Amino acid sequence: MGERSPQTGRTTAPEAEQRMAVAEGAGGTDVAVDVGVLPATAGRTEPDRLVTFAERLAADAADELAAATDATWRFFGEEPEPLSDGDPRRPSEFLDEAALRMVEGPYDLVVVVTDAPLLARNRRRVAGLASPLGRIAVVSTHRLRVSARGRARRSLDAPAVRYNGAAVLLHQVGHLLGAGHDADGGVMAPWEFDPERRSVPSFDADVRRHLERTASRVPEESVESRSVAELVGFHLTSAARNPRQLLGALATSRAPLLPLFLPKLSTAAVAPTLILVFSAETWDVGLNLDNATAGLFAVASVLAAAVYLVFSLNLNVPRERRAVVTEHVALLNVAILGILLAGMAGLFALVGGIMLVVEFFVFPPNLMTNWPSLEDPVVTTVDIVRIAGFIATIGVLTGALAGGLEDRTILRHLALFRPRP
Repeated sequence: MGERSPQTGRTTAPEAEQRMAVAEGAGGTDVAVDVGVLPATAGRTEPDRLVTFAERLAADAADELAAATDATWRFFGEEPEPLSDGDPRRPSEFLDEAALRMVEGPYDLVVVVTDAPLLARNRRRVAGLASPLGRIAVVSTHRLRVSARGRARRSLDAPAVRYNGAAVLLHQVGHLLGAGHDADGGVMAPWEFDPERRSVPSFDADVRRHLERTASRVPEESVESRSVAELVGFHLTSAARNPRQLLGALATSRAPLLPLFLPKLSTAAVAPTLILVFSAETWDVGLNLDNATAGLFAVASVLAAAVYLVFSLNLNVPRERRAVVTEHVALLNVAILGILLAGMAGLFALVGGIMLVVEFFVFPPNLMTNWPSLEDPVVTTVDIVRIAGFIATIGVLTGALAGGLEDRTILRHLALFRPRP
């Protein structure tokens, strides 16, 4: 990694600066934001044409970003990454390569430009998606080139494709810098293809003020240590310095609802519990547990399940071990663990809720009066809740074990990328 700049406190990018920037927009401050542009070719477009298109997008966007943030924006072209086929892809499928290029660059942001169709959470094909915490934006030319029925597919050289592509790029970079959708127009208005667009759109005044405040915080610290203790400490300090970003990632990911999108994990959690709830041994254990032990067991199981999923699916980034970890990569890894913790807590609530329904409405109410091992035939509501929690804890553990069968790209997509373009 490069040395720290005395003017801005950022880490310089010596390897990137050895290459000529494909586009640069000059701002009035000493802050410089380095962006890697990674073409990902799926065979739908000639690689050279996709590279040229990506460089043109960067050139169109650089001046507007510089004007909006008062910082210097430098875009560096990366070698194209070939994709195995032209099938539709989730943005998380580009995460590993983009994160690796970001560390090796090093870059503050990475923009992936691909000719493969790009899928949102609802599987709708979109023109772009962003991961603010991952600082990665993906722009797809597929949505830009689709035309009305009966008309020829738009060319990459068409002005409408060029300037709508620039609008998508600016919109996604705005999301990377923390800007939300703006209904009043401008770049951050919900994107729609405009066949009459012939110029680069601008950010409105409110968004410009926000971007100017946040752009100076994009360049960040890094750690070069290989010591596990120092890396853990750097992750914890990065999280402590950026609580709002972490909480924002948790909120936008809707982490507690994660099990609803992971059918293998949820099925593996619920199926065995439906047997356990009618098992005499389960009730014996649950009735004789004290509340503190049951609570501690539940907390430890949720934590163990989240950690197991992180390592079994290799969700940390970048996947290759490198000496350099930047602050945003540390935040990304902490956020993944936090989102999975919230997801496993959501799974615990889901299974526990099902168990309560079974216990209150399905389980024979008079059966407990004849329970052989029960000295006091009275079973209170607290006992029933504790038993439901105990069964749900076992369900979380079995679900996590089956969670290794889930697609890691789906988990990353749900956890890190915005639900809408």
